[in-house]
Amino acid sequence: QLETLEQEEQERLELRPHPTEKTTHIVSHEHGMTVTKTLQEGEAEPQCLSFSYSRARLQGVLLEGASLLLLRVLARRQTMPPDLVFPAINIEGDLCTSSY
Repeated sequence: QLETLEQEEQERLELRPHPTEKTTHIVSHEHGMTVTKTLQEGEAEPQCLSFSYSRARLQGVLLEGASLLLLRVLARRQTMPPDLVFPAINIEGDLCTSSY
């Protein structure tokens, strides 16, 4: 029963003359989950994209932070259930599946 309440990801690439910074903020709320992505390239205005998913579409979704935690638990128990597949959100923000 893993549930992600909030997750923040930040990436920064130092390329001169235009460093690039990308952040992703995911927050769970009563109606589902909202994902906000921001891209900042050099001194340009930040580009922001936000989208939401309903609770019904996210049933059983496993985000990156929860996935890492699950892998640690499975490694500690030294067991891997066969055909372990979870709904996930890919780097573009689309729903997909993650299998182990």
